[in-house]
Amino acid sequence: MKKFTVDIDQTVLEDLKDRLKRTRWPADLDNEDWSYGTNREYLQSLTDYWLNEYDWLAQQKKLNSFDHFIATVDDYPIHFIREKATGPAPIPLILTHGWPWTFWDYHKIIRPLADPASFGGDPADAFEVIVPSLPGFGFSTPVPRSGMNYWRTADLWDLFMRQTLGFERYAAQGGDWGAVITSQMSHAHPQHLIGIHVTNAVGPGLFSQERPWDMLGSRIRALPEEKQAAAIELERRVASHVAVAILDPQTISYAMQDSPVGLLAWIIERRKAWSDPAEDFESEETKNHMLTTAMIFWASGCFVSSSRFYADTDRYPWRPSHERQPAFEAPAGISLFLNDRASLRGPERIANYNVVQLKEHEKGGHFAPYENPEAVLEDIRSTFRQLR
Repeated sequence: MKKFTVDIDQTVLEDLKDRLKRTRWPADLDNEDWSYGTNREYLQSLTDYWLNEYDWLAQQKKLNSFDHFIATVDDYPIHFIREKATGPAPIPLILTHGWPWTFWDYHKIIRPLADPASFGGDPADAFEVIVPSLPGFGFSTPVPRSGMNYWRTADLWDLFMRQTLGFERYAAQGGDWGAVITSQMSHAHPQHLIGIHVTNAVGPGLFSQERPWDMLGSRIRALPEEKQAAAIELERRVASHVAVAILDPQTISYAMQDSPVGLLAWIIERRKAWSDPAEDFESEETKNHMLTTAMIFWASGCFVSSSRFYADTDRYPWRPSHERQPAFEAPAGISLFLNDRASLRGPERIANYNVVQLKEHEKGGHFAPYENPEAVLEDIRSTFRQLR
């Protein structure tokens, strides 16, 4: 394990600027509502901001205000932030992001979790916070081989927390892929967990069906009639992303590795389609966050390995570790964000967990730690007050 500093080489920044200037823009007719995909007018405006106003060095300084490390776990380079706790009996807590998230989607809650007293909280709620980049994502690159997926990451995280960092027992939290990984940790390694918290409720064996790129398929018609329209709308938001990532991740990666605007368009469309509709994508804060996300993907060249995460979930199917119920055995807090437009909700998913707390929030979407950090922070604290 060694210290790590985010420091993108100047030649990479100069090449990026040159590519942005030479973008070949496609026509975009009758797409004011984004119904054909990312709107060109918005994307051009954001690209202009990227070129002329966005300050990467200022953002990089913010990233480096945290302590970063690189560890090698089972031959995989794992980048992570480690924030030491200030409190009498801190719990080790690993926070796991999704796609197209990065570790930086958690930056608003890292320090309040680690040092609650400095943010108006109770020091008894302190956590030692570990925020890794998923293997093959961001600075957890390059991967040594293909084949990494969510259930293998769950095993890797358990190894990382116990053997690399030395925590005999620990807590875990996640959203999107992070919720799937955290839930799988609760299935395969519950004896090592104090508890978990997730911002999406999932079922065991995600993408283990015969046609995983068709997430709902014939199951839509099996849903109650009042839920079918919402399920179809959800599938419209996620189907293209999931299908391409499972079936053709390498093909699309040639474009994404070569065009920063293409990469930005792909990320922005998902962020906008899955976020709370109230999220202001014109605000300086959100534009800076979206561009920092794109910068991490671009500078690390991780689009291909992060996309293959989906394909390798299909190629190497999940197998249950046990048949006990609930499938996810560790005590669990679940936070549901009612404006999350990329998640299924229902009692059948909640039933997979050993629930100690369930809360719903009107504000926030699929990227809850960024969109509604106050709710995520308080729900994590209140979940683990019961488990300390």
